[in-house]
Amino acid sequence: MEAKIFFGSKEESRAVVDKRFSPYDGRVVSTAPVCSAEDARKALKIAEEAAKNAKKSTLAKRCEWILDVAKRLKEQKEDMARTITDEVGKPIAFSRIEVERCIETLTLSAEFARTMHGETIATDATLSGKKTNAYFVREPVGVVVAITPFNFPLNLVAHKLAPALVAGNAVVLKPTPEAPLTAYKFATLFIESEFANKDALSVVYGDAEVGSALVSSDIPRVISFTGSVPVGKIITSQAGIKKVSLELGGNAATFIDADADLDYAAERCAFGAFINSGQVCISLQRIYVHADVYESFAQKLATQTKKLKVGSPYEDETFVGPLINEDAANRAMNWVESAIKEGARAMTVPHKEGRIFHPAVMADVHDDMAIVCEEVFAPIVSLVKVESFDEAIKKMNDSPYGLQFSIFTNSLKNTQKAIEDFEAGGVVVNDIPTLRFDIQPYGGVKLSGVGREGPKFALEEFTEIKSVVIC
Repeated sequence: MEAKIFFGSKEESRAVVDKRFSPYDGRVVSTAPVCSAEDARKALKIAEEAAKNAKKSTLAKRCEWILDVAKRLKEQKEDMARTITDEVGKPIAFSRIEVERCIETLTLSAEFARTMHGETIATDATLSGKKTNAYFVREPVGVVVAITPFNFPLNLVAHKLAPALVAGNAVVLKPTPEAPLTAYKFATLFIESEFANKDALSVVYGDAEVGSALVSSDIPRVISFTGSVPVGKIITSQAGIKKVSLELGGNAATFIDADADLDYAAERCAFGAFINSGQVCISLQRIYVHADVYESFAQKLATQTKKLKVGSPYEDETFVGPLINEDAANRAMNWVESAIKEGARAMTVPHKEGRIFHPAVMADVHDDMAIVCEEVFAPIVSLVKVESFDEAIKKMNDSPYGLQFSIFTNSLKNTQKAIEDFEAGGVVVNDIPTLRFDIQPYGGVKLSGVGREGPKFALEEFTEIKSVVIC
């Protein structure tokens, strides 16, 4: 099926299209128009005009719009899940979960929008002030550019579109080239809704040329991007004076304390390391284990990992499916082979079949190994032995990334220390750092980005404060 360009509510095709091949079996699963920088500029112009009307629309109408999309998506749940699996190879069980989470993200965005408000200000609270009627309100920024990744091609789009549109903005979406049909089907739900603000959503496809035209334009007031650090740096350099919200990935880590429930920790760590084939920004990549329980935990983690079903993403029981492309699978194999040459011990048998890379549990990993320093974005997890929690904190923080960290412990002291000392945007206690609830604020520090997602917090990103004083 062909995805189409949305210039506002108007669909257009192009003679030249990009084909999307299934990561699992190589068949063509979708096509998308090849867009140009001129297409991007056209979409922005339409959004600029649409934003004027969107701002004047009632909050009630905008909320009904988002809730109507949620209702329509629920009716098309299985088709959307299948499209996700077709395009990015996500196991179907997890594609269904992504659709369910997307419905929640839409609903939460409408609910939080109804409670978004300003405040009154006591201008006579200072000696230099005087009594007035003063307050501030939140207004839509105008035009938002949303650029989204392949690993959650539906829900991460919703995390940008729903808060931006319900706040009264117009949006130009550039979805990942790996899942154009998922984005097109989702955008269609917005555009065909009876509550839609006309032309408030446009969709264009492409890579660097289109992205650069969107980011460098003076029209958008917010650029919301989820993706890699190199692209994030380019966006920052091109954006100029506008809000830039970046979620740039991480190198998530956890600590297994000597008093932790090892069986529970091993089960959860296997889940966190290998869900979505490790292609998650908060995929568990580094596990620092207290020396007293190191070998026991390593064996338990390997046992749990071997239970995971690897194979066709269309089978309900499959946990690990294919990586997004052949390069990703080859890169994963190179990571592991390099670590083994440097002295790491493979607790499972690392191997690949086409684009499917079987989960690799690597023990005896040292700090200077590339496998633990960089974001691998593959089903690989590394175990590092430490003598104390203080040593673990130092090693966990010794990373350019800081998205989410966690700790498994029964020590209140170590829990408090983790919350205070972890250099990360999120801290999880007694579960994996891969744990994310769509209602929470989500984002990182250091190279993991700036800004926060989550409906309530994205609403703040997509609005501006206007201060009012009546004398």
